[in-house]
Amino acid sequence: MPPAPLTILGLESSCDDTGAAVVRTEADGRGQVLSNVVIGQDALHAAFGGVVPEIAARAHAEKIDLAVERALADAEVPLSAVDAVAVTAGPGLIGGVLSGVMCAKGLAAGAGLPLIGVNHLAGHALTPRLTDGLDFPYLMLLVSGGHCQFLLVHAADRFTRLGGTIDDAPGEAFDKVARLLGLSQPGGPAVEAAARMGDATRFALPRPLLNRPGCDMSFSGLKTAVLRARDQLIAAQGGLYPRDVADLSASFQAAVADVLAEKTRRALDDYLGLSPDLPALAVAGGVAANGMLRARLTDVADARGVRFVAPPLRLCTDNAAMIAWAGLELMRAGHVDPGPLTARPRWPLDPNGPAMLGGGKKGPKA
Repeated sequence: MPPAPLTILGLESSCDDTGAAVVRTEADGRGQVLSNVVIGQDALHAAFGGVVPEIAARAHAEKIDLAVERALADAEVPLSAVDAVAVTAGPGLIGGVLSGVMCAKGLAAGAGLPLIGVNHLAGHALTPRLTDGLDFPYLMLLVSGGHCQFLLVHAADRFTRLGGTIDDAPGEAFDKVARLLGLSQPGGPAVEAAARMGDATRFALPRPLLNRPGCDMSFSGLKTAVLRARDQLIAAQGGLYPRDVADLSASFQAAVADVLAEKTRRALDDYLGLSPDLPALAVAGGVAANGMLRARLTDVADARGVRFVAPPLRLCTDNAAMIAWAGLELMRAGHVDPGPLTARPRWPLDPNGPAMLGGGKKGPKA
């Protein structure tokens, strides 16, 4: 007998996209996205070459109630018909996370609804169950502007991290390389567009940590190698030509794809050791929108006889539909916050795994 239908309002404000969405389960238990509103902030941060936390937090505070209003209207669902409110409670830029949490608290208290705090990374990791109905366990490559991890997804509330970046996330590296080359922000789409016209073999850029066992990755040195190649060109010819920008972009993108493809092969070896009945590799996060990366991961999965799942691009980047769905899954599993919900700048999905990006008094970052 399928579980009782649920309708969840989700809120997302962990970085620079203000999101609200309504997700409902269908008769067979699968999810249906009734609305998914995303209010971006690219124009606010463009002059700074990256996201400014204070500007992002203020924009979230100004827009999140409007996003909720639009999401409910688009879904044609009144707040009284919602079963619970789910909100990103971390990790992320604390000002933005606070904006979402406080709005969700007010909505839940005013309407007498359960409140569910969702880990932003779990939202990404569970998206393939919303879009493709994947069965547990599956392997997830979460690759975004702030995170890069291989996760074994055992359940909606249980994850094992196989490895991740020890410094920059790929999306962060794309943004920095875009700035080095004078390209627009966000850097991922700009570098990918420039790379289409470039020669990926012109510059012999490094493939960090490929000589080290395991699934950990590093992208900071690769970014530095692009900087040095750029400076050598400027010194030799007095500036950068469009061909140089295209070739550097293509060479950088190919290096990132090579690293992620090889590390994915290693992660698949660990995952397939679990002997899953329906093995699947999924990818999510903003960098999952990169066409070359999707093609390389598809090849890796096909070579191992594993199903490859990449959610639609609109659900790869930050959005509230994934938060609503994660909240729905957590509610089914009985995880409704019984006490005060707090915003968390740090919140590792695998609390038993070693810290990837350093720690401190507040615990591991990721």
